Amino acid sequence: MSELLKCISPVDGSVYVERPLASDSDIQKALDKSVAAQKSWRKVPISEKQAIVSKAVDYFVANKAAIAEEITWQIGRPISQAPGEIGGFEERARYMIKIAPESLADQNVGDKEGFTRFIRKEALGVVFVVAPWNFPLMTAVNCIVPALLAGNSVLLKHAAQTPLCAERFTEAFKAAGLPDGVFQHLHMSHAGAAKLIGSDGVDFVNFTGSVPAGHAIQKAASGRFIATGLELGGKDPGYVRADANVAHAIESLVDGAMFNSGQSCCGIERIYVHDSVYDDFVSGAVDLLKQYKLGNPTDPNTNLGPVVKTSAADFVRGQVAEAVKAGAQALIDPGYFAADKEGTPYLAPQLVVGVDHSMRVMNEESFGPVVGVMKVSSDEEAIKLMNDSEFGLTASIWTQDADAALAIGDDINTGTWFMNRCDYLDPALAWTGVKNSGRGCSLSKVAYEHLTRPKSFHLRTKI
Repeated sequence: MSELLKCISPVDGSVYVERPLASDSDIQKALDKSVAAQKSWRKVPISEKQAIVSKAVDYFVANKAAIAEEITWQIGRPISQAPGEIGGFEERARYMIKIAPESLADQNVGDKEGFTRFIRKEALGVVFVVAPWNFPLMTAVNCIVPALLAGNSVLLKHAAQTPLCAERFTEAFKAAGLPDGVFQHLHMSHAGAAKLIGSDGVDFVNFTGSVPAGHAIQKAASGRFIATGLELGGKDPGYVRADANVAHAIESLVDGAMFNSGQSCCGIERIYVHDSVYDDFVSGAVDLLKQYKLGNPTDPNTNLGPVVKTSAADFVRGQVAEAVKAGAQALIDPGYFAADKEGTPYLAPQLVVGVDHSMRVMNEESFGPVVGVMKVSSDEEAIKLMNDSEFGLTASIWTQDADAALAIGDDINTGTWFMNRCDYLDPALAWTGVKNSGRGCSLSKVAYEHLTRPKSFHLRTKI
């Protein structure tokens, strides 16, 4: 009997998907097939690659409603919001398809009498993508699409919570006419993934997930000279300056903290507000949070669903309880939300004040619908607090002074710096992190540099 993968839906606790896990033999066969398929795929003209990948994107768009419903049942995101995942997926994929020819073109290093010289970007080989559940399509597409366009073959391991997303990728590429073996998914255990990374055949690993899991990926790859791209989450801050449009800051930061029940790597997890606008910001944010509708995510009126599992809800409740015990105040009474129940993944939104950086809610990734808010008196204090974190994925400032935003941004240790927006990936910009948020890059032209290797051609044409 094969070991089984079980996706337990946070909607109602039922077993939503059940699949056998790949055996060692299954994994080796898939790897061998991927290695063989890549040899011919890398020689396919870029225009043909673009056409095939575009058709795969078309498949997702055409099946948006069904895929959105699957996402809702797998992770609990409200059906009112789940279709947006396909929209974000399409935006990123279409952009990476569009820029592929320019990004992958030979680099001319200048004329030299009697010589032809250039640098070519060659495919790495087999790219192993280990994708998370929280944004199951938008995270995976960041690497899958550019990897294929660069001439690599791809093996995908999706999180156990979102197996149907992996299967949708396979269906899409099959419908698009991608040659057999160029893309495959595998439902596998962590041990199986580690063994695959450590074996000959895989040439690059792209992983999105936790810091401990990132260390496990690096350890698995440590015996081989292959690169890894790691996106490991964050504790992303927002800073509301005295000159901010406070109403806009409230609307955007609350959404950035609560969308997907706070389960976003680049979601807002801590907010610093200038003392001159602090009271207005806090009261406005509390009023807005009380308008959220927590409940069954299959109900179109719901805009806050459950977190992924009960243990995740318990973790957030524990952070808040510890902060309150240490002197903080939780300003949202869970009683406003009938669906909030201990022992379930249904968790009311929460805003905590009177916090400091000794509290876990301000220094440890929460990954749930909670945000801490601190008062500051200057840009210098805000900069110090924003940088006081083991993470550095994104950070945002809310101000009407672009020059000040740029100057402050230069002093912030982060991969992306926003002004008057948050919790968004622009596919034209490099998606990267610093410190424990990881290393490497996806999206933008820069991503293609990570998914290829440079090969120099030095031809003497006159003897």
